[in-house]
Amino acid sequence: MIACYPGTFDPITVGHLDIIHRAASLFEEVVILLMDNPRKKCLFSAEERKNQILRSVHSDRVRVVIGTGLTVHYAKKIGASVIIRGLRAVSDYEYELHQATANMYLEPEIETMFFISRPEYSFISSSAVKEIALNSGSVDDLVPEEIAEEVTVRIRQLYAQG
Repeated sequence: MIACYPGTFDPITVGHLDIIHRAASLFEEVVILLMDNPRKKCLFSAEERKNQILRSVHSDRVRVVIGTGLTVHYAKKIGASVIIRGLRAVSDYEYELHQATANMYLEPEIETMFFISRPEYSFISSSAVKEIALNSGSVDDLVPEEIAEEVTVRIRQLYAQG
């Protein structure tokens, strides 16, 4: 069975990694669908984010692809029967419930599976990582060690210019 885990991953966090590894233990293949939305201003290009994920995820059950458009249509195209989503808080649930219901309407045969964030990761988001790095905090425990320095340098460079 194939699962699709969509997201922007700008940057990927240890919370994302936890969900990826947990999903990979349940499914034959987890396809990380790296969303490239031109309306969203990202810190890293889609190719840079893909490379970061590939350097951080060490599983032969995980594949990374870049995509645009509706996640549920891509999931159907690759034969995924499940879309993986992570939940950190009640506010995540409300948003994700609307998305899952819309996906169910569009493609009723594709299920959405929610992974509850481990407590130690429940506060971590890509936005929090950016804010912490921008204010000279360490993100070493928030992002994979393979990309921590790269993330810190990029954030401080970009925001120093702006």
